[in-house]
Amino acid sequence: MSTGISAVRALSLTQLDQLNSGVSLPRYRRDALGPGIVHFGPGNFHRVHQAVYLDALMNTGQDLDWGVVGASVMPGDKALRQTLLAQDLLTTVVAQSASDRNARVIAPMIDYLPVADSTAILSALVDPQIRIVSLTVTEGGYFIDSETGRFNDQHPAIQADVNNPLEPKTVFGLIVRALALRHEQGVGPFTVMSCDNLPHNGGVTRAAVLGMAQLLASAIADWIELNVSFPNGMVDRIAPATGDRERQLVRDEYGIADNAPVFCENYLQWVLEDKFVAGRPALEKVGVQFVEDVTPYETMKVRILNGGHALIAYAAGLMDIEFGSDAMQEPLIRQFLGRVEREEILPIVPPVPNTDLSAYLGLILTRFANPRIGDTVRRLCFDGSNRQPKFIVPTVRDQLANGGSVDGLALACALWCRYCYGTTESGTEIEPNDPSWDRLKRVAAESKTRPVAWLEMRDVYGDLSECEHFAARFVAALDSLWQDGTRVTLGQYLGR
Repeated sequence: MSTGISAVRALSLTQLDQLNSGVSLPRYRRDALGPGIVHFGPGNFHRVHQAVYLDALMNTGQDLDWGVVGASVMPGDKALRQTLLAQDLLTTVVAQSASDRNARVIAPMIDYLPVADSTAILSALVDPQIRIVSLTVTEGGYFIDSETGRFNDQHPAIQADVNNPLEPKTVFGLIVRALALRHEQGVGPFTVMSCDNLPHNGGVTRAAVLGMAQLLASAIADWIELNVSFPNGMVDRIAPATGDRERQLVRDEYGIADNAPVFCENYLQWVLEDKFVAGRPALEKVGVQFVEDVTPYETMKVRILNGGHALIAYAAGLMDIEFGSDAMQEPLIRQFLGRVEREEILPIVPPVPNTDLSAYLGLILTRFANPRIGDTVRRLCFDGSNRQPKFIVPTVRDQLANGGSVDGLALACALWCRYCYGTTESGTEIEPNDPSWDRLKRVAAESKTRPVAWLEMRDVYGDLSECEHFAARFVAALDSLWQDGTRVTLGQYLGR
């Protein structure tokens, strides 16, 4: 709905009080904030999730000493830093339901350090005012060995930090060096909090930090193990990439010239273990759930939501469907998602406190169908080599252990394989969409004549290629995709 904007104003601190009255503004002064958090990776998800919670808390007049200092180690983030600095580190967040949208300007970020500048980042991390170091570095940014599931201490980037420990370049090298300096200077430790979407993210982060520390000095590793906390957390909000469409909409609807707005769904959830060695903001006052054990919540979310995205993504990609909400309008895909969720995923999701899993699934289906989100199928398909082992394979293993059906999950794996062949069913080329795209494309081509080759990627499937029951269903599904196509194969599955 148009708001009748008569003038467009650049987003800046000096222009805040002149923005359209339909936009919610910070109720705190930015110059009243002090640093409390260094956050690695202040991209879209951070700004619609952690930053939104902090903004809401600061709007109550509380915890103004928990301002966010942004940090990045990836050179590609330089453009984002320049953009945000040019607009005083403000962001317009547009939350959308199927029928409504609302905008708010948030301001909890007080600085964005020079990108990949070890000196500047270490200086911030050693500051005693910093009590939490948080991360949104994507599932693939934790240097996990794909075959062992452990920290990969032989990764070239990690070894480069080992050889130059005083000027580390990785997030974990910087964290370890900063903790060592704080220890030497008598400054207390900080909490390291992952905000990434992966199971047991705190445990994974702990393994990476300790693994890095053990390569550098066992003494500091022992100190970190005893003194630093790594809370697990479950994060949830769908936030697609920002493009010209979103920037133009913010101008047209709200009269704001924001070069880095973020659009998201109106749903928001964060469940955290309350393990913070140096204090934390009172985020429970703005909706964050603090629990003793986050495992049931993250298992629910990873298997139902993230697994659900994997179920619709590759079928939609092969059908040349552009957006996730449009995929939900395709009856075959919607019914495939619903059936696999109800028959193969929900039965092995452990109980979650005060949560009806069927109702949660209903909420997920509604969220997926939200037409305002603009979440692209390509984004949902991205990085399957990291996501499939976390979102699909554990469910397969549990279903096999329980003697349950894996027909739909096998078809989901086959759809991913067919997608990685590199062409849609119309013959359109699929641009590289995975850090391991060349390898996936090669194995997918081999799998056209020898399907089990796909399951032999042990870093993804472990020993599942040796499970005759699962392998037979995967082979049948992939053969059908090649012979009959996606629509017929989905129809055959649904007709069983």
